[in-house]
Amino acid sequence: MAGRTRRLGVRWRLAVLGSTLVAGVTLAGLGGAQVTFTQLKLAGQTVQSIQLYGAEYASETILGRVLRITRDDRLVTVTGFGHTLLFPLDEDQQRATTDFNTVQLDTARRRARTATLVNGNLYLPLDTLATGLGASYANGAFTIAPAQLLGVSSRAGRDSDRLVLDLSRDVEVIDEQRGSGVVLTLRGLSGQARRYTTRGAFVPSAEVKQVGSDVTVTVPLPASDGYRTYKVVRDTGVRVVLDAGPGIPRSSPDLLTRVTRPLIVLDPARVPGVGRDVTLDVARRAAELLTKAGWRVQVTRDPGSALSLEDTLKLARQSDVFLALDLGRFPNSARSGVTVYEQTGRASAQIINDIRAGQAPPYGTLVVAGTGSSRRLGDLLRGELKGGGVTAKQESTSRVLTLGEAPQAALLLELGWANNATDLANLGVDGRLKIMADAVARSVATYLTARANNNANVSATTPEARP
Repeated sequence: MAGRTRRLGVRWRLAVLGSTLVAGVTLAGLGGAQVTFTQLKLAGQTVQSIQLYGAEYASETILGRVLRITRDDRLVTVTGFGHTLLFPLDEDQQRATTDFNTVQLDTARRRARTATLVNGNLYLPLDTLATGLGASYANGAFTIAPAQLLGVSSRAGRDSDRLVLDLSRDVEVIDEQRGSGVVLTLRGLSGQARRYTTRGAFVPSAEVKQVGSDVTVTVPLPASDGYRTYKVVRDTGVRVVLDAGPGIPRSSPDLLTRVTRPLIVLDPARVPGVGRDVTLDVARRAAELLTKAGWRVQVTRDPGSALSLEDTLKLARQSDVFLALDLGRFPNSARSGVTVYEQTGRASAQIINDIRAGQAPPYGTLVVAGTGSSRRLGDLLRGELKGGGVTAKQESTSRVLTLGEAPQAALLLELGWANNATDLANLGVDGRLKIMADAVARSVATYLTARANNNANVSATTPEARP
């Protein structure tokens, strides 16, 4: 009989180490314990479990596929799905399967079955795990609730608003500010695609989309405002909270501010002798549209004063979009119409030339854009003008000092010609100036949003950024 017991003990040890257990086999002689190998449906897969004194247990190896399990001397910590469970390790197998021990499920303590060792391997009770993790359990079946978005709610505040996402269980959350919005990506979550409207002044809406196996939540937010996200674990699930608004400090790294909070500089030239100050009119209208949409805009002059050339050049060096506005005014010229100019030739700053030549330091492209950026913005601007019924020519120039100082996209928009009667008549029409201002604002917002998307390198859809 002793020899038979030893043979069974060897068979048990090999079965555990090799994970080739046979369901329904009962072994005796392991310290008096009765152990039956059984099958368990765990998160949709068939795995092995054991029956120990009438209670079903699974090994650390098996459960480690879906949970994080750590052991510190005689305390076992299980984390997963937004929960943290603490199990004392009771090496008395029979006692472990009773409610003699006290376990901690998140912050609640209760008497329940606890962890034990079987042939030196760590095993955990499935019924206690199910209670702590909010899972469904019946003998032979351990079902983890699918991760679902259960609801979206909001609350308006004085200097920030709150968006609350209720989830059935914990998932990984990635948040990122992109252009004029914040995108939350919730991994492995399912939810109903829907657009929510709030009563908040800073978070007016939220759009939920299913993107593959993930859910994205897009919230429009001015780049000047800050935001923070955090989780709240509850007995019935997990809440993901987004607070956003001017009352939340911004926390972006300084260099990435070029992406999340770009600077737009509008430089309207003063053109004497033409009556209405049309360049300033277009610049101020465009600046108002962009500012209302959350962008950071600087206009270099107002009706009574203007920045010095040196201050304007400093702004140009800090800009992400620099747009000069002017009227053509060659004496006795027969030219007319609207023209969009791109700067050609070498830039004034050596670092700009170096980076554009391919000698970029880390993240250099966030500071200095390639020569194609101005072309992309110019194409967008001419397209928006055409949509408003204004045809604009495309030309190049090397004579505008401020454009040469701008490290990112830079253009000169010539609204018409000062010595052309038809152009001046057109510029005297308020609707014509509105079309031009709208085209400037829309093209700049579209360009910067696309740039932010490319630099963020995430798959979620960005919010509509057109002012």
